[in-house]
Amino acid sequence: MAKILVVDDEQSMREFLEILLSKEGHEVVCVDSGEPAVQRSRENEDFDLVITDLKMPRVGGIEVLETFKRSAPEIEVIVMTAYSTTETAIQAMKKGAYDYLSKPFQVDEIRVIIEKCLEKRALSIENRRLRSELRDRYRFDKLLGKSAPIQKVFDIIQRVSLSRASVLVSGETGTGKELIARAIHFNSPRKDRPFIVVNCGAIPDQLMESELFGHVKGSFTGAVVNKKGLFDVASGGTLFLDEIGEMGLQVQVKLLRALQERKIKPVGGLRETEVDVRIIAATNRNLEEEVLNRTFRDDLYYRLNVIGLTVPPLRDRREDIPLLAHHFLEKFAQEMAKPLRGFEPDVLEALCAYKYSGNVRELENIVEHAVTFELGDAISVSSLPASVLQPRQDTPSWIGRIDLTNQGLDMEGLLSDIERRYLLEALRLTRGVKTDAAKLLNISFRSIRYKLEKYNISDTDIQRYQ
Repeated sequence: MAKILVVDDEQSMREFLEILLSKEGHEVVCVDSGEPAVQRSRENEDFDLVITDLKMPRVGGIEVLETFKRSAPEIEVIVMTAYSTTETAIQAMKKGAYDYLSKPFQVDEIRVIIEKCLEKRALSIENRRLRSELRDRYRFDKLLGKSAPIQKVFDIIQRVSLSRASVLVSGETGTGKELIARAIHFNSPRKDRPFIVVNCGAIPDQLMESELFGHVKGSFTGAVVNKKGLFDVASGGTLFLDEIGEMGLQVQVKLLRALQERKIKPVGGLRETEVDVRIIAATNRNLEEEVLNRTFRDDLYYRLNVIGLTVPPLRDRREDIPLLAHHFLEKFAQEMAKPLRGFEPDVLEALCAYKYSGNVRELENIVEHAVTFELGDAISVSSLPASVLQPRQDTPSWIGRIDLTNQGLDMEGLLSDIERRYLLEALRLTRGVKTDAAKLLNISFRSIRYKLEKYNISDTDIQRYQ
């Protein structure tokens, strides 16, 4: 149901629209001239839709339209007139009218227009609500952590958010690099514009250029239509290049040019277009070493690393573990409708003692597992994954137990078995997400896909291991 204001100096038209719209279930308010409509706008009365006649004495429909659009731009306005001309139609649409109706009109016609108009209004409200939720989620006071290392990171985020400088976020897998990037975006002047994520490790090099810059129809096999690139999609906002170290050298050259010139050219295109996009990149690699090894361009590195930010691993901020664990407990308990009051003391001890190779993401997975299996009113040790209760050594358990006899051993078979076990363990920790498992093992997505095929590990095997 919507609240609709009808403005018309003809009583018959007001009565007709009031009967029609009331039957549709809407709340209808009718006024006989532009003056009371303008007054209701100034009093900030809440309407979803205004339907106004164009030609009325003293205050006409264009003034009603302008007044509502100034006070509440999200309100939709439909203009009606018996004096239809192209000029007045264009004028009304330019000033923000949703549509233009010529009297007399068909009942079905106005029904369809109003329905579509209210759908647009509902979508607009929902989009604003979602944007507001996102902004609220990534407010500085919503970022969790009281340890000195993470507080230093939060301070940098606050300082860089207001600039448009490129940021390079470094850190181990699972430390929350994307969360940091979102916090920078949603606390910046660009917060109402798009935040677009590009996983550089999941897109083949031959497709990356088209993804970033777009392509024109016929530029290569399969390019059957023109396609916008993600630089265009992110216009006015932020482009987050996750795992930038996975990007091939050929695409690095073109990305560098886009950053230097602030212009892009689609694949197969002839014209360059200007772009206004802030770049935030992230990596779990040491890009300085990659530059020395000539696997990453030094000029692109310096262009991205205008502001460098390193997210500390969870082992360097252990005092944050209880805070994060309670946050995840509240999240998953709500999702699963379980009235859990907290953790047993020995559980928090185990969580604080554990060595998190997967960092915050692994802690989140552990708490989700515990909430899933807990039958009591607080998380107990029995609901934790077995791996948390088995202290890990700094080196793998098989190192140091060398049992080499004169008979020899199958070196290739032994190493293959070790590699296979670590692949499965990484997939267990990441709940079967191959991209995350690749990050955990510090290998590329292509490498993990190759190794899974090499050891004939199917999706069924992964599910069984979990």
